[in-house]
Amino acid sequence: MRIRNKQMLISHGNKKGREIIADLLDTGLDAIDPYIGVETLVKLEGNKIILDNRNYEMKDDPRSGPAVYDLKDYDRVFVFGAGKGVQRAAFAMEEVLGDVLTGGHVIGKHGDPMEGCKKIGVTLAGHPVPDKYCVEGCEKIAGLIRDLTERDLVFTIMGSGCGSLMTWPVEGITIDEVSEFTYMMQIEKGVPSGELNIVRSHIDRMKGGRITRMLLPARMVHMSTYDPSKRGTPVVRVGYRDMLNTNIFLHALSDETTYEKAISVIKKWGDAWDRTPDSIMDHLLAGGDHNENMRFDEYERTDSRFFGLVFKNATIFPAVKTRARELGYDCLMVNDFMFAEAKDAGMMMGQIALNIERMSEPLRPPVILMTSGELIVTVGNETGVGGRNQEYCTAAAMTIRGNERIVVGAVDTDGTDGPGGLKLEDAPNCLAGAIIDGYTFEEAEKAGIDLLKALENHGTSEPLWKLGCGVHAIQRVSALDLALILIM
Repeated sequence: MRIRNKQMLISHGNKKGREIIADLLDTGLDAIDPYIGVETLVKLEGNKIILDNRNYEMKDDPRSGPAVYDLKDYDRVFVFGAGKGVQRAAFAMEEVLGDVLTGGHVIGKHGDPMEGCKKIGVTLAGHPVPDKYCVEGCEKIAGLIRDLTERDLVFTIMGSGCGSLMTWPVEGITIDEVSEFTYMMQIEKGVPSGELNIVRSHIDRMKGGRITRMLLPARMVHMSTYDPSKRGTPVVRVGYRDMLNTNIFLHALSDETTYEKAISVIKKWGDAWDRTPDSIMDHLLAGGDHNENMRFDEYERTDSRFFGLVFKNATIFPAVKTRARELGYDCLMVNDFMFAEAKDAGMMMGQIALNIERMSEPLRPPVILMTSGELIVTVGNETGVGGRNQEYCTAAAMTIRGNERIVVGAVDTDGTDGPGGLKLEDAPNCLAGAIIDGYTFEEAEKAGIDLLKALENHGTSEPLWKLGCGVHAIQRVSALDLALILIM
């Protein structure tokens, strides 16, 4: 299981409730191991590589069915990719393919376990703000794909975080300028990743399907550790064409956004355009059809296959619900894509929990509420160390203070909630999230810790860790957030 400090988390406050929430969070975190996805999907049978599992396809995939690659048709087999925890999937590819695999390279996040890859090189780089190691990783990939031919078979693995990790700015834009721009947009202003990716794909050498152009004429199989399902589709996943037409996260696939849209995204956020580096502005203003992202029709002509390795609706959610039933609780999905300021969401969900506990409306306790999605933290000029799930929990702690029956837990499923930077003895650089209860606010007051101030300066990590509420988890791939509220 991935939570490493469970004993600390369950040793105070509402111990029984904390133990239940820690158990369920660990169950959800453990359910999204891409190693299992690769091992289930990819088989080496004799002289053939076979990918055959309809559960890993998108709905209405025009090439649906077994993908069979006879090795007599190929001289080399490579794996390339980027994303948080991507090396876990890369390690699985090494295990499955063995001597058939020629090599490759992937880019993960600083702090990710290396997983023991031997043939596939691994570069750990910056996320959410890209750094020079992102460029180094991309250059290593580029060096391996310069001489690809039609007799090469290439697997790409893209996951959540590849928008930062696979950063190689176009000529004329420096990595420092992209880092400065990213910090301003995502950290200071709280711009959602989806909007920021529209800009990032237009100032990069590999994003927006450009890496797929570089891989031609090799035969390609694209895999994802990011869930491409849309919210509102709890049973039937979004269709293949719809996924490609709206894709802004998986940079080996087609991307229909435009330079004009990228400019409009920046101008939407107050003074962001005036603060954008000149090199980025100039490139966006000069962009057009001659250097646009890979469109759907162009992507389809590559005759590539696409498989998802992680679907939340088939992994995290059912795993948590099943475990909750084993513990004697109903677990209900309240919102599968919550999108709001983390502090506001924590206060709101805390108030809903109080209403259920006091009035048995709209649900009767005992019950567990589950949410997912990607909350926002608009940091501004503050420099505190924290994260969206930590702020969600801290705000909830203030809302339910004194309550004996409510426990709240939330984590980013990649194991890193925020950019990190926590400097405490025996503490991780970055917390995964937090677990709080109705006793947390009183515990903070007794310890002389001001939780309200921590919210104001976005510095929740240190107080939560000192209170025994911060979650330390092994890093892996991300399927966004998992938040649980137990009303006993």
